[in-house]
Amino acid sequence: MDGMICYIGIGSNLGDSLKNCKYAVEKISRIKEVELTAQSSCYRTQPVGMENQNYFTNAVVEIRTSLSAKDLLRELQNIENGMGRKRDVKGGPRIIDLDLLFYGQNVIEEHDLIVPHPEIQKRRFVLEPLCEIASYFIHPSFGVSVRGLKDRLDDDKVVEIIQE
Repeated sequence: MDGMICYIGIGSNLGDSLKNCKYAVEKISRIKEVELTAQSSCYRTQPVGMENQNYFTNAVVEIRTSLSAKDLLRELQNIENGMGRKRDVKGGPRIIDLDLLFYGQNVIEEHDLIVPHPEIQKRRFVLEPLCEIASYFIHPSFGVSVRGLKDRLDDDKVVEIIQE
């Protein structure tokens, strides 16, 4: 399949968060015009921002898609909604969270879509799994690799691989 290489961040801290993340990966792989090309391990991660909540399970997948960024975002939101995602509190507990981290080397700034995701460089829970599958990927706004961003990170939150 021709198309754009994209990275999607996955997170959950409600219910069986590991199962939720794996189910979301399965649903992403079934989107028409999407090919799942790589998948990180799952990580147990300390919450950021609103810290008084359960630890998260996080992962990142690499896909190739011919969908536009907007259409891909819509598909991801359909998966979230289908899994019962509620958007009550920003940064609060959630059954599933699917973030479009990168859409190729494109920089998109629209009211409902900002890519690359604006918080990537600050978040160990994104950079650890992303580095596992795409350490060489260059952030289009910063011109720095994912590994370079991780190496410069000022974030001491717990991010540990889940041994299955």
